[in-house]
Parts: sequence; C-alpha cells; structure tokens
Amino acid sequence: MTWSDRLAELGIELPGVAAPLAAYVPAVRTGSHVYTSGQLPFVDGALAATGKVGGEVSPEEAKGHARTATLNALAAVHALVGIDSVIRIVKVVGFVASAEGFTGQPAVVNGASELLGEIFGDAGVHARSAVGVAELPIASPVEVELIVEVE
Repeated sequence: MTWSDRLAELGIELPGVAAPLAAYVPAVRTGSHVYTSGQLPFVDGALAATGKVGGEVSPEEAKGHARTATLNALAAVHALVGIDSVIRIVKVVGFVASAEGFTGQPAVVNGASELLGEIFGDAGVHARSAVGVAELPIASPVEVELIVEVE
C-alpha cells in the first residue's frame, strides 16, 4: 500500500500548499531529507483560529489545529517530492502560542504526532520538540515543521 492509498483509506485529502507569508519556500530538499518551513493551521487560505492556547484557544482545539498544520506540512512535502517518496518522519517541531502559565504544549503537539502515526504507522514514529512561545505569526495558536526522509 502506498502512502497515497493510506490517505485515501483514512479519508484524508492533502490541502493545497499554503502560500508563504514572507521570503521563504514551503519546503526544501537536501540529499534524502525534506525540511518544511513552519506551517500554520490554514484551511482554504484562512487561519483556522487565532489566540493563545490556554487563553482564547482551548488545548483540545489547539491539538486539532496542530493536526491541520501538519497536513499543511505534508502538502508541502507532497508538492516537492510526492507523498509516496516518504521513507519516514524524522522529526516534528511544534510551537504553541501559550497563555501565561500554560504548560500543556506536549499534549497540543500530539495532534501532529498522532496524525503522522495514523498515516505512516511505524514510519511515522519521530523525534519531537514541543515549544511554548509568547507569539506566533499572525496570532496563530500553533505552528508545525517537519523533517522527512525521502527516497
């Protein structure tokens, strides 16, 4: 089964690649790795939510937004090399715009990790950082970037 087949089986359709907000590209390949730029939870060209997690955005909502941002990162990988060329997910970095005192960043970034496990199984097991930050671009609650090994 290909990764494309697995996505179809799960009923997941990769979105179009989100337009960069500044002077960068969505993903770059070097050797056998693709590095994505940080991806926000855009849906149909609009940010799905704004605000800080633990404040205006609940941790549960933010977990869903991390999943959406991860789909956007996978879309960037797919546009560059094709999703079926993925060998494994190497690393996930999740940034969480955190209200003062919020310390649940790992649970929020699980939205990314769990999605990658659903799609890629053992090849989706990865190293990870979940980082709380004061602010993210355009008031996004989360941002996700990936490092992916490809054929």
